[in-house]
Amino acid sequence: MSFKQLAIHLCLLGGSMASWGFFQGANGSTRLLGSSFGRFATNQTFDYVIVGGGTAGLTLADRLTQNGSLSVAVVEAGSFYEITNSNLSQIPAFDFFYTSSATTGIQPLIDWGIITSPQAQLKNRELHYAQGKCFGGGICRLIAHTYEVSTRGSAGSYQQWADQVDDQSFNFSNILPFFQKSVTFTAPDLAKRGDGGPVLFDPSAYSPSGKPLRVSYANYWAPIATFLRNAFGSLGLQTIAGFNSGNLIGCSEFTSAIDPQAATRSSSETAFLQASITRSNLMLYQQTLANRILFENKMAVGVSVSTAGVPFVLSATKEVILSAGAFRSPQILMISGIGPAEALESLDIPVISDLQGVGQNLNDQPYYGVSVRVNVTTQSALFSDPNFAAQATSDFLDQQKGPLTLPGGSVAAFEKLPQDLRNNLSNATVAELSKFPSDWPELEILPLGSTTAETNDTANYMELTIAVLTTTSRGNVTINSTNASDNPIVSPNWLLTTADQELAVQGFKRARQVIASAGISVGPEFSPGPSVQTDSEILEYIKETIAPIHHASATNAMGKSGDSAAVVDTQGRVFGVSSLRVIDVSIFPFLPPGHPQATVYMLAEKLADDILDG
Repeated sequence: MSFKQLAIHLCLLGGSMASWGFFQGANGSTRLLGSSFGRFATNQTFDYVIVGGGTAGLTLADRLTQNGSLSVAVVEAGSFYEITNSNLSQIPAFDFFYTSSATTGIQPLIDWGIITSPQAQLKNRELHYAQGKCFGGGICRLIAHTYEVSTRGSAGSYQQWADQVDDQSFNFSNILPFFQKSVTFTAPDLAKRGDGGPVLFDPSAYSPSGKPLRVSYANYWAPIATFLRNAFGSLGLQTIAGFNSGNLIGCSEFTSAIDPQAATRSSSETAFLQASITRSNLMLYQQTLANRILFENKMAVGVSVSTAGVPFVLSATKEVILSAGAFRSPQILMISGIGPAEALESLDIPVISDLQGVGQNLNDQPYYGVSVRVNVTTQSALFSDPNFAAQATSDFLDQQKGPLTLPGGSVAAFEKLPQDLRNNLSNATVAELSKFPSDWPELEILPLGSTTAETNDTANYMELTIAVLTTTSRGNVTINSTNASDNPIVSPNWLLTTADQELAVQGFKRARQVIASAGISVGPEFSPGPSVQTDSEILEYIKETIAPIHHASATNAMGKSGDSAAVVDTQGRVFGVSSLRVIDVSIFPFLPPGHPQATVYMLAEKLADDILDG
């Protein structure tokens, strides 16, 4: 059974979108669904105009419209992923569709189709760098390698954030309430999960009053996970109580943004938008492109937008808020006259604020993997064994359990490179790594119940992926056009530094150690194969296969006033202008270890409070 056949075989899931009739408001009033959407090509005025209906944008819209005296517009270039991507963005196991780094097979209804500039250090490869174009944004789009995973960074990484921006409100103890505010946590359903046994988690990491995002566990325990958990333990990695209490180093099971009842994705669209769409003070503009921010005397006063190519203006009496992500937010700033003056002047863009940091400092955690055939059933059987796929479909639709509920792998590990491999690093690389906080892991080890390599048989496959979490290379985003419908130029610059190359090679060796310890391989290594042995051979393989894990961030970095690399202050306010904020993953000063979804929600919650507090 092919990927497409399996997707078609599963009926489109209901319950994610509201009825196509009347909404029942919290105060008992009714509202037509159509009243939630802005009129075509009609100028309108709001208190706040939010550009981008993604993770941060919809969280902000919900929190701001809880104040009934404030009016908010959300401008989203895409639409609802349930409509434009069938059920592929709802079912957790379909976490890989259309997100390959290959430059073909892109889904334009939910993806911007960004192709990186040629990367000389990666054998001149050009890579598809997926970015969400839908309500829910990147978390709904980029399930391939974010896996809906909800983890928090290490306490030390947030302390570094607080110190770097000179604002202790960003240390872990102070931001914990904002992490908790978004989330309703549900403990694992052991009756549905199979043979994995009890799950260690820390209930104090969550608040019983948190809402509306659902965070829970897959209703399935992958058979490979038992062997990998034992392998991690035998290699010195202790099992810890989850990845949400400020400590990442160890082995645990991921919590994911999954609705435990439906076993489907929970996102800013299903959670925050569905909570706020009934409000008369929220207006959505779908399939609408933000062209540029409008200014009067360096004050943002609105956004020039277009729907189907027809321009109109959404004015903002209080603020414009950019929440368009790590690539689009810097692009819109530059098109609007905010960014490196030399780049703007080369395109005849009048400079409103010369901010050299716009589009710089691009962080991600690139990944690569080792693939083997295994003697236990993996999710690869969904696409090679029709009987397994049929049973999985039945389990999912009838009982909301089984392999279709599982994004990625059941267990994962974060660690510092062990000493036997650390001894292979140069003194200069060891010195670079010592600059990171002591609780900042250097590697993430994540098993997949399939392989990204091409296969032509019905074997069960596993790929053990490695993500480098202490990258010292930095990429950038720039523009060569004043048209917002043109993609920005993205250069990730992975593996530019010797430190990144050395750590990547040793991380590859660590993956082989874990696979050997698990003891479930069948036959020789599938990819890259046993002939790849020397450091130079391993590095060449990594250059040929390394790909984005889709955690792009920090391209409008938060910082102190006077810092030439900073774009916004600690409340997201853009330096050099007024009434303009950026609130999304682009304002991270750097990318903390772990997966950024939870940190984006935290940031939106925290800065929404700042806005409402005036």
